[in-house]
Amino acid sequence: MDDADSVIKFRCGNCGGKFSVHKNNAGKKGKCPKCKNIVVVPEIQTAGDLINHNDSVAAEVGSKSSAYDLALLDMPQKDKTQDLPSGHPDTSGNTSEYNHEPEEEPSDDTELPPERKLPWLIDIFLYPICTPGQITLGIIIIIPLLINIFVGLLGPFGILALPFSMLINFVISMYFLWYLAECIRDSAEGGIRAPETFANSPGLGELLGQLFCLLLCILIFAGPVGYYYIKTDRTDATFWSLLALAIFFLPIGLLAVTMFDSIRGLNPLLLIGSVFRTHFIYLALVIILWAIALSVIFILRLLQSEWVAFLSGYFIMYIFLVVAHLLGRFYWRYQERLNWEV
Repeated sequence: MDDADSVIKFRCGNCGGKFSVHKNNAGKKGKCPKCKNIVVVPEIQTAGDLINHNDSVAAEVGSKSSAYDLALLDMPQKDKTQDLPSGHPDTSGNTSEYNHEPEEEPSDDTELPPERKLPWLIDIFLYPICTPGQITLGIIIIIPLLINIFVGLLGPFGILALPFSMLINFVISMYFLWYLAECIRDSAEGGIRAPETFANSPGLGELLGQLFCLLLCILIFAGPVGYYYIKTDRTDATFWSLLALAIFFLPIGLLAVTMFDSIRGLNPLLLIGSVFRTHFIYLALVIILWAIALSVIFILRLLQSEWVAFLSGYFIMYIFLVVAHLLGRFYWRYQERLNWEV
């Protein structure tokens, strides 16, 4: 799934930490997440670039480059009059451009994407294994459970609290869908673990907007096959064709809607063009995603028990986070081919 040509691998000069970033970040500055040292993503140099670089270095050797280097090292410059023979006038006043410290480029304090320590096929399933991911899953599972227990303890009066419990469960469901979208966007920026979003909690309008986009996407791709089956109650060639289209285009549709944060991501020309530009790579992604989904269904049916029923909610949401991570990483690896400009 990884495209080596689009990735730059390098080490931190201070702690030796390994990084792999997209080549679009070449030349940018960042902060090492281990030692907090400022590092610069190296440029990818061709043979022509090296020749031009050597020629320019020979032409720029002089007092200007010397002053620049000393300024960066925060060292005082040597007085130029000391190197002049007696009788030569001091012309330093006419070379004021060399006496000023060069302006430093604004540094980018954003941390570089971390590198996987395990093979990607194993590491992707560890995506929710982090404090933010487990806290989010715990909130989404435990709060509805506590509300249901509370309503049950009210006995006959529980019917009065039913609308309130339904509203809370609906808001929590919207929050989980929003968090899935955040996982896609964070993975699209190079993240390899579930993000922390507690400091950026969404408002009700943002939750409803995200819900609308995701449900509309699912309705467009899965609606035709569902409607056909309900009306005809048949599983003929038309049914399987509609099902195949839904299975194939739903992942790219969800990714586009999330990255554009708008229904503009459902543009048919955009989706079809994206599939053609990534062809076999996208096909491999679809196979992996649906293989994971079918495996989960098979395991849950095979191990039917009260404990499995209790833990199935956590397990299903865990897998949803893994799927969101895979979608985001697909964009991170092949954003140049997709060319969405988001």
